[in-house]
Amino acid sequence: METVLVSGGSGYLGGRCVVELLRRGYAVRTTVRDLGKEEEVRSRVRSELDPGDRLTVLAADLRSDDGWAEAVAGCEYVLHVASPFPAAQPKDPDELIVPAREGTLRVLRAALDAGVRRVVVTSSVAAVRCSAASAAAPLTEADWSDPDDPKLSPYARSKTIAERAAWDLVRERGAEERLAVVNPGAILGPVLGGESSSSLALVERLLNGMPGTPRIGFSVVDVRDVADLHILAMTAADAGGERYLATARFQWMADVAAVLRERLGPAAAKRSIPNFVVRGMALFDPAARSIVGQLGQKVEVSSAKARALGWEPRPVEETIADCGRSLAR
Repeated sequence: METVLVSGGSGYLGGRCVVELLRRGYAVRTTVRDLGKEEEVRSRVRSELDPGDRLTVLAADLRSDDGWAEAVAGCEYVLHVASPFPAAQPKDPDELIVPAREGTLRVLRAALDAGVRRVVVTSSVAAVRCSAASAAAPLTEADWSDPDDPKLSPYARSKTIAERAAWDLVRERGAEERLAVVNPGAILGPVLGGESSSSLALVERLLNGMPGTPRIGFSVVDVRDVADLHILAMTAADAGGERYLATARFQWMADVAAVLRERLGPAAAKRSIPNFVVRGMALFDPAARSIVGQLGQKVEVSSAKARALGWEPRPVEETIADCGRSLAR
């Protein structure tokens, strides 16, 4: 029975990765910053399956070396999922950039030193989405956001810088085949219980009668499918040294609201909010300020490379409906 470490098991994607690994017969260790969250993690897992004695919860913080060597010892694989993801963008980008970069390097060094066969790092389409080539064609794994672009949000900069740092480290060590990266779009789908994320918050606002939708959109993907791609990237022989974009289909917020109305009832927002209103709100609302740069932008992202690995995401309508029902419960 092989052992896998998942960093950030109390998070939305981290928790789903823990469940899927257990479902497939692995022994799983997962890290949380505070062991006071252990029962919360176990409760979410038990909502899907009985882990028996195959789940271990450990304390480790991305901001400290303490605990990581012990966490990776004896593991065949590591899924590094944990990363800062704020509700609103901070004024100082280093609040996100430093823990994202240093945390990724901390986990990766410990894993390489321990002889782990492969590390899968969770990046984001944000590390690709703001490529200069975005207007020309669907983005692929060859595209990169420019972290020096002043228009880039602190979150997008943090994901880009952290992923580049990971690739630089494995190249320095001659260990590129021991790293794979998954770059998900906006992750939706069912919750295990109590999780939060910026993408889930959008669906919650729509379900709670949000008066209208700004003209922003995302490349949506199901949390279950992202967990599946992490495991594929972990085990596939030819996935080492590769990055994989994980998206199903682009959806405007109005499209998400329409699916929720059709599948769950009439409460979700029906009206669109004009761009000039959102720009006005951004003068005093940090949450609105963080989306101004995305207004009206439709960026297509190709997941052909992940599909060639054997990955098949489910329809976005199913993802959105399952997300809404789960949050309603």
